[in-house]
Amino acid sequence: MLSRHIQSMRRVLGTLALMILACASAATASATLLLEEPYGKLGFFTATGHAAVYLSGVCAETPVILRRCAPGETGVVISRYDGVDGYDWIAIPLVPYLYAVERPEDVPLFADARMTAFLRDRYRRKYLEDIVPDAKNGQTPGGNWYELVGSSYDRTIYGFEIETTPEQDAALIRKLNASPNQSHFRTVSKNCADFAKDIINFYYPKALHRSVVADVGITTPKQMAKGLTKYCAHHPQIHFSRLIIPQVPGSMPRSSAVHGVVESFLKSKKYFVPSAVVSPIFAGCVFAVYEGTGAGRFEPGRDAKVYVVGGDPEPPLDHEDLRAYQLELKHLLAGAYPETSARRADRAWGKLQSRAEVDVDDQGRPVLEMEVGDNLIEVGDTADNIMDGTAPPQLLRQLLEARLESELLRRSPRGISETAIDRDWNLLQQTMEENDSSLASRSTPRSDVRPDMRADVRGNRP
Repeated sequence: MLSRHIQSMRRVLGTLALMILACASAATASATLLLEEPYGKLGFFTATGHAAVYLSGVCAETPVILRRCAPGETGVVISRYDGVDGYDWIAIPLVPYLYAVERPEDVPLFADARMTAFLRDRYRRKYLEDIVPDAKNGQTPGGNWYELVGSSYDRTIYGFEIETTPEQDAALIRKLNASPNQSHFRTVSKNCADFAKDIINFYYPKALHRSVVADVGITTPKQMAKGLTKYCAHHPQIHFSRLIIPQVPGSMPRSSAVHGVVESFLKSKKYFVPSAVVSPIFAGCVFAVYEGTGAGRFEPGRDAKVYVVGGDPEPPLDHEDLRAYQLELKHLLAGAYPETSARRADRAWGKLQSRAEVDVDDQGRPVLEMEVGDNLIEVGDTADNIMDGTAPPQLLRQLLEARLESELLRRSPRGISETAIDRDWNLLQQTMEENDSSLASRSTPRSDVRPDMRADVRGNRP
């Protein structure tokens, strides 16, 4: 009898646990419209960027088959792509989509083109071979597949999150799994923003629509973000929040501000200036449309929290703290490298890293293999393994200085989290403590810098 009673209690407790997990999942289920900045050479349409949707309650059995998420899973990013094995949409887990790695602790501190290509191809070979097979020579294939993973190496991303329900997620899963997943991509009529619009409208019908005036009838990512913000302002019962996912620090070219179609035309000299010369009236009409629609007044990063890899979003670093960090880093670099006062740490490290070989350690975390003199050394390139390799403290310091400079001198300070900056300052101080004698011989003493740099930055504000 006692045994039966214990088994019965276990079943009850197990059911209760599942109910709690289900309630927790329901409370946090959401759909986030991702507005991704453009990068590379900008053309008339490419300045509009990219759109995708992150679904926290939907996961992927395969990149083209969806299912409900199990406890602990973080959902997928789903979007429409052009020229990826004939598929219309592909779903990728959140962390790989952003960083081309499986775990938050594997995200590199400083990324360049070689590191980015290595991580993308490594993930492709492990999970995407069925839809992106090797080239005939066994090498990495060409094409647009690279857009599936590691998006945050190329650009800053803005998120616009709305709440969903498990029932809505289940209905979307059924719909997409049952529909033919065949490419419909057209730049003008069926692009990535059209797909994102259809996903958001599935949850909230008629929430989003294209702008005939501001975008000449073309669906653009910025218009979708602007439309969702406006829709949620008119429906305050919908939980709505905004997010910035900053571009990974490194030597990859920085992304640029996202525009709509008319805005892209107006702000591109190679298009607007010749048209103004040929037809001032036409140019005046374009400017009137731009002003009348308010296309340039929408700021994607306004009131947004910063995405923290592996943690909860947090408010961006305030202006005073940001300024204090910037000044302290400037003084630190000037004292350490007096012979080159204009030295850019991120550019110097970028050149050094470009000559290194990329690999992973026994836990799958990125490392750099460098030749220093006659020795081959290993430099950990994540916050978890930077202190574990065979590199001298001075080399690690250069990496962290480059990381901090890339963070603190970016175009928009809104994408900087206090958690990331605190961690990086702490790591930098560890390398300096291990190399005190070298630091003392190279730097100019300053009476206003205390040993604890992080405390000085936080506490010595005007």
